[in-house]
Amino acid sequence: MSSYYHPSRPYISIPQPPPGILPSGAQRPTNPSPSTRPDPWAFEVTPPPFAENQYALHNPWGEENRSPNTLRHRTLSLINLPSDSSRPPSRVSSIQASTTNAPLAFPEPQIYRSVSQRVSGHKPSASDISAENLRLRHDPSIASFRSTQSRNSWYYDDDYGSISNESHGEEEQLSKSLSGVSLTSDEGLARFQSGELPENDQEWHRLVPPEAIEALGKIEVQRQSVIFEVFKAEREYVSDLEAVQDVYITPLMNANPPIIQPNRLQGFISEVFGNFSQILAHHQRMLGALFARQRDQHPLIQSIADIVLDTTLKSDFRSAYEIYIKHYPLSESQHRKELRNNTAYQSFMQSASSDSRIRKRDLITFLSRPVTRLPRLNLLLEQILKLTDKEYEHPDLETLPIILGILSDCIKSTQPGIEAAESKVKFWALCESLVFRKGEIIDMDLYDKGRSLVYSGPVSRKNRSEGSVTGSWSGSGWTDLSAALLDNYLLLTREEQRPNGVYKRHLMSRPLYLSFLRLGSFSAPPETRKEHPKDGSVLSGLLYQSTPLYPFTIYHEASKQSRRYTLYVANESIRKKWHNFLLDAIAVHKVRQEGNMYFSPDALSRQFFRISGGSNGNKNPGRINAVVPFSFNGRQFIAVACPTGMYAAIRGRENFRKVLNVQPTSMAALQSLGSKTFNKFIVHLNNSLLSYPLDMIAQVALGQVEPKVLAASVEKIVSNEVVFFKHLHVGQRVLIVYAVKKLLQVTLSLHVLEVVDVNDTALTPKREQRGSGKSSNSFRAFGDAGYAPKDAFDVTPLVKTIGICARGGILIVDPTNIAGGRVTVVPDFSGASTNQPLANLKSRVDGLKPLGLIRSNSSELLVIYETVGCYITKHGTPSRSSGYIKWESKIDSFAQRGTHVLLFSALFIEIRDILTGRIVQVIEGEDIRLMYAGPTPDSHELILVAMRGDGGQEDKDLKGGVVDKIVELQETSEISDVRARTPTTAVPAMWEEWDM
Repeated sequence: MSSYYHPSRPYISIPQPPPGILPSGAQRPTNPSPSTRPDPWAFEVTPPPFAENQYALHNPWGEENRSPNTLRHRTLSLINLPSDSSRPPSRVSSIQASTTNAPLAFPEPQIYRSVSQRVSGHKPSASDISAENLRLRHDPSIASFRSTQSRNSWYYDDDYGSISNESHGEEEQLSKSLSGVSLTSDEGLARFQSGELPENDQEWHRLVPPEAIEALGKIEVQRQSVIFEVFKAEREYVSDLEAVQDVYITPLMNANPPIIQPNRLQGFISEVFGNFSQILAHHQRMLGALFARQRDQHPLIQSIADIVLDTTLKSDFRSAYEIYIKHYPLSESQHRKELRNNTAYQSFMQSASSDSRIRKRDLITFLSRPVTRLPRLNLLLEQILKLTDKEYEHPDLETLPIILGILSDCIKSTQPGIEAAESKVKFWALCESLVFRKGEIIDMDLYDKGRSLVYSGPVSRKNRSEGSVTGSWSGSGWTDLSAALLDNYLLLTREEQRPNGVYKRHLMSRPLYLSFLRLGSFSAPPETRKEHPKDGSVLSGLLYQSTPLYPFTIYHEASKQSRRYTLYVANESIRKKWHNFLLDAIAVHKVRQEGNMYFSPDALSRQFFRISGGSNGNKNPGRINAVVPFSFNGRQFIAVACPTGMYAAIRGRENFRKVLNVQPTSMAALQSLGSKTFNKFIVHLNNSLLSYPLDMIAQVALGQVEPKVLAASVEKIVSNEVVFFKHLHVGQRVLIVYAVKKLLQVTLSLHVLEVVDVNDTALTPKREQRGSGKSSNSFRAFGDAGYAPKDAFDVTPLVKTIGICARGGILIVDPTNIAGGRVTVVPDFSGASTNQPLANLKSRVDGLKPLGLIRSNSSELLVIYETVGCYITKHGTPSRSSGYIKWESKIDSFAQRGTHVLLFSALFIEIRDILTGRIVQVIEGEDIRLMYAGPTPDSHELILVAMRGDGGQEDKDLKGGVVDKIVELQETSEISDVRARTPTTAVPAMWEEWDM
């Protein structure tokens, strides 16, 4: 600690303990007192000459009868006081007998002597400095007390006058009285540090003699009192943290029977108490250092700044507080939640409050102690800095601003974390209070770690008039709602307070996913709401108060009319807040979606398939009707059907060639399966099924074969009456299922053909083609024909069976035995008459178009309708309490990849988790159509989509035109999987020459 000179502050010197008790680095005195030890409160006052009127501070030991203008040259000593011959020599006179020049000072408490906080290097004790060469330099008109804390507190002056031997009776009496105060102060300090001192006595002035207080001056007294308050506050803080550990944490961990379920006990302790033990460890060390400093320097503490600075400079100290404070709102929330739901926990808390260390305080009080500790310490240190004299080089003037800056930065850094945690607590309270509509399954992924409440507040909405056809608003009725904007959904709820005081929030409309949320007008003029008094008086119906409300409009992009909301808020400022928060939330949500795509869209063709526009004089190919990928000689191709013909090109290139002058409605490329090779390209054209050589289509696309050669190679499979067809893989067989409808037939006939390996065609008997006199050995009938409802429109492949989609449901049949196999219709609503939830589900899906079904797990399947989906067991009965998932838009097709299902509508592709129905990604477009997804339910082939494009930025010839583009949806993988593949693992010898 650096030295400083202060003309108005005394220096207190604490003498060394008696023989036998020496501090580290000290040695015994060369001329000890032969019979007695020093008087513990003996001290000398040796003021130099001064003018009395220069200083306002009264010197209690001065001569009262001297002239005010008289300069005082003598040295007044309280060491050689005259003694009464009637009593034994005092300890003071004993010291004088051995050395007349030995200074006296306040003693240090002997039993609490500590060297833990000494500055580095040896510091001389009284025995190290001889009386002959030691002189104390005194400040004008002030008592100077020697301090043994550091060498810098001694002042050497060989020219200073020697100590006088003159004695005075008043000083002897004062010395005797201070000796009695010393014993009381030592005992009080020990009791204070051990926490045994009464509360009223835990003040600095209660542990210091009045004479010392008078000598110090008002400012220094205040400074010492604040420093003492730091000691006191730190002791109480550590005591409270230790009480939490002993009274709450340890008993909870060791409770038998357990208060918290064992499988969640450790997590609960971590959530509620966080890193409590880390903070406690830091403050236990700091408190030990502070107490050691107090024992060394009491009653005049020069500084504690170095101790506090040493603690606050530690990065783990600051990080421990940042972690705890940011987590505190969550801790409080978990505690309150457990208190509501666990009666054993309630009883434990009541029992713990009776502990003497708890003093009936709630656990929340203790949990909040670390949150308020740093700000309170900051205030105390600021007060110490204010009370430190700025005119002299006190080390606190440099150290305290550093500490205050560190604490201020730490406190500021936790504020965003606290706000985020408080928002998280509000978010959890919202989640726990939500009441969903019965029957609907909504997974909003509320308990994801990244979920947050962005903004919330009360809103109003006008009630629709009863019987309104146009949907106009009634001017008399209003509904008060609460709107909550999450980072992924917007919720509109109505609050209800239950008799037990718990709030429930009923969803007034389906949660609005932010990918579909659009903003309407936010600038409409305010409207007036008439509010009647609610006192129930007779005149309450006649009296009202007009309140202006400010409207804003939001809507669902896929349901612009049916899901359009005009909400009202109290003022323009709130309306602007909603506008800004909505804009920000939508933008952030979009960025997150783009940075975490499960399926990445990659355009394969942007410019070729123009529908209108263009100035090159060529006829536009037109809208895309079908797309099929295939390969030839290791090269990937795609074939595209348009109104102007069929085109093919290498995948990813725009140089399409017309390969056939036909307009098929659907196509299939049958290339190979296992060791079998088929080389067939099937098209559905004019109610007929035709086949072309697949390799020849590739050759025409490459310009190696003329298109007329390909046209001449056509093979008719079924000549007419085909309604739809599907090719699928069942085991090691490639089957073609097609439906035929004859004139006046009330049902559809289902037929199955097996595609023959090209290597086996010579051995296969030729089959007569349906509707023609020709025969074919590339396809053979597989079983007898079966029947399907006349409104059947598609076939959905399963693992070993197929589903025939019709308006009345999905017929599950065995494709290898359509005629004689068992037919099951799913979902099975046979129990609807006795099961109300099942009846509700049946009424909801009646009239809807089923598109197919996919497996969600080993025991469940998901039935997909155009607007909803529902889960069924492997026996076809609806599961999950007959619940349903409502899609965000009306879909017309779907595809499955892994654990996700892709739902295709005209404007959006919804990607959902199959097991939960949760939306994980939304892809936006225009005129979206699924073109290809593979022949199996969970195929690993491409997913090709056609959608409206802009012609591409590079197509300068397309001005104001419309173009269709082909997009491939590429399934992505997590980045962590890529990081796991390190070069050293893949190629172990790669870095051998760089081996270090």
